[in-house]
Amino acid sequence: MTTHELKRARKAAAGAFVGTSLEFYDFYIYATASALVFGTIFFPENANPFIGTLAAFAIFGVGFFARPLGAIVIGHIGDRQGRKRALIISLLLMGVATFLIGFVPTYDTIGLWSPAILVVLRLIQGFAIGGEWGGAALISTESAPQGRVNFFGSFTQLGSPAGTVMSSGMFALAGLGGHDVLEEWAWRVPFWFAGVLVIVGLILRARLEESPVFQRAIRDQEQKKLPVVEVFRKEWRSVLAGVLLVAHGIGGFYVTGTLFLSYATQGQGLESSPLLIGQTIAAASSFITFPIVATLADRLGERRVLVVAAILVILFAAPHFLVVGTGNHVLISLMLVVTQTVGAGAWVCIPGFLGRAFAPETRYTGISLSYQLASILFGGILPSVGAAILAVTAGAVLGPVLILVGLAVLVMFGAVFVHRIVKERESA
Repeated sequence: MTTHELKRARKAAAGAFVGTSLEFYDFYIYATASALVFGTIFFPENANPFIGTLAAFAIFGVGFFARPLGAIVIGHIGDRQGRKRALIISLLLMGVATFLIGFVPTYDTIGLWSPAILVVLRLIQGFAIGGEWGGAALISTESAPQGRVNFFGSFTQLGSPAGTVMSSGMFALAGLGGHDVLEEWAWRVPFWFAGVLVIVGLILRARLEESPVFQRAIRDQEQKKLPVVEVFRKEWRSVLAGVLLVAHGIGGFYVTGTLFLSYATQGQGLESSPLLIGQTIAAASSFITFPIVATLADRLGERRVLVVAAILVILFAAPHFLVVGTGNHVLISLMLVVTQTVGAGAWVCIPGFLGRAFAPETRYTGISLSYQLASILFGGILPSVGAAILAVTAGAVLGPVLILVGLAVLVMFGAVFVHRIVKERESA
């Protein structure tokens, strides 16, 4: 590999990382705010504290239903006009919508207009994110040297813990003044910070080189007029397999992170600040574990790493929630680190693995649709279902534990199916 090719791969990984960091930061700060304050400042108070949280998560879920449309529209741009252009569009829309959420008046100020504005901004966020992850995954893996696809693709996935570090860190700082100050105004600061991230992201993405795979598609005139039609006609099996493959990567975070936070604070009465610090430490540990796991996937194969990771998720599902009962924040933080490490195997090798299940000329649309359809099921609906289970069962942990186990089983099936499709495509 030449020096230019290595430089291009590094720039692509950096561009993918900063964009997905903003993507996950945007959604995590909303998820965290939903668990901590949105239930009371945007909705009337309820006797059951989980009901307000459930309403906040319902609006949280609205954004996910705009994601498939974003996957189709921005994916079309990515397959027809280039990965780089699509990524700049998604980043700009996503960041501006998040920044504006920080200015939304509360329910006490403008009544029902308050949650209505939230819905609109969440729809814009969802549309933008519909095309963000797929493009970032492709620009990083399609620019990677042979034999290191998962390693460079892992920088796309590092956006998730980076977003968690930033969001948890920002909310930990915002919460230092106490819960009253957090509810009054401090919750807005993390949303305003998104404006800074957008500027940094746009600078990096403007310097990206176009994906070599897309350049070859143009040269060989392999582009499709309507990529989404081709995906549904010829690659629907890849879409379904991809939905299963990313089940835990999407849904697992909201169960072990957001839902866990709601359970620990509202159900068990623990202080939020130490928990947020624990989540920040756990996410930061991913900067060590993700590259290691990705390197293993390059050497051993993605399917093996995914299956082993899914088994470990099942083993640690119950301890993750039961440790809250100890009230020991050091022990809870250690368990969060363990859970984050275990989940790494079900997350880091998805970009390179799933991308190969689609033809290059429809890959942006296909991988984006897989991911965003899974987001509706495991990210948009799951937090509300989990909050409803906690409300009905008065905070019992069996429901969230069974959800985690189910997600891990889906990942196993997805890994097997995607492996089979990739083998068929490569041998054709």
